[in-house]
Amino acid sequence: MADIAQGKNQAPVRKKWGRGFDVKQQNGFTTIAMICFVMLYAPILTLVAYSFNAGTSVAIWAGFSWRWYESAWANQQVYDASVRSLTIAAFAAVVSTIVATMAALATTRTKPFPGLTFIYAFINQPLMVPEIVTGIALLIFFAAIKVATGYTGLGYLLIAHTAFCIPFAYLPIRARLENMDLSLERAAADLYATPFKTFRYVTLPLLWPGVLAGGMLAFVISLDDVVITELVKSGGQDTLPTYMLGQLRRVVTPEMNAISSVFLAISIVMVTIFFLLNRKKT
Repeated sequence: MADIAQGKNQAPVRKKWGRGFDVKQQNGFTTIAMICFVMLYAPILTLVAYSFNAGTSVAIWAGFSWRWYESAWANQQVYDASVRSLTIAAFAAVVSTIVATMAALATTRTKPFPGLTFIYAFINQPLMVPEIVTGIALLIFFAAIKVATGYTGLGYLLIAHTAFCIPFAYLPIRARLENMDLSLERAAADLYATPFKTFRYVTLPLLWPGVLAGGMLAFVISLDDVVITELVKSGGQDTLPTYMLGQLRRVVTPEMNAISSVFLAISIVMVTIFFLLNRKKT
């Protein structure tokens, strides 16, 4: 009995486990990470710096100047391509966000049913397939329509960009819906609100940050796209990225650096807003 009492008074023996694997504590991790960051961002910083170069060379610094920004601003081809890029991106962002919102509601505000996984895969298909494959498929499909109808307008680019941007808008909207509390929607239904009123006054205000985030992400993706645009566009329908690609094949001037820097600034602003809207509130 004394031994039992003594055993009860003893502290339990805890088994010591080894510390979990932490990649940040591995030898050389910091060095490799710094090298990767330098290789990724040093060329971008160099491009931005040389966009202010007063000389005509993209590799020899000749002093600070706004010359190439002024040149790009006065270039009618750059202006036309920029307006066309913004028009396509705005259209694709709005339409793809509307379609993505309806798809997200249909796949999250319902009970699981056979084929739901297939629907997820179908919506996200442009993310899983290489962009060049999607571009070639659109090229063949639209070429047949062009031959049959004779129409060669901007509609093909609008449709292509919209279809390609849907999964990018769908992901943040769906993530927002899945993290939303259903109690408010159920309370609205208990108070005899119609499904439309529940969506209008309860779901949409809570979903709005995800909708904005999805729309801005779709806008950036469309604005920066090159492969699909290059394969689908007709003559005289250059967007700013395809115009820059064509100029790089001919002559490289710091004007391209200036245009790229403006594009970079727009993308950074849009992605920053997307991050701020889509992050979880603590």
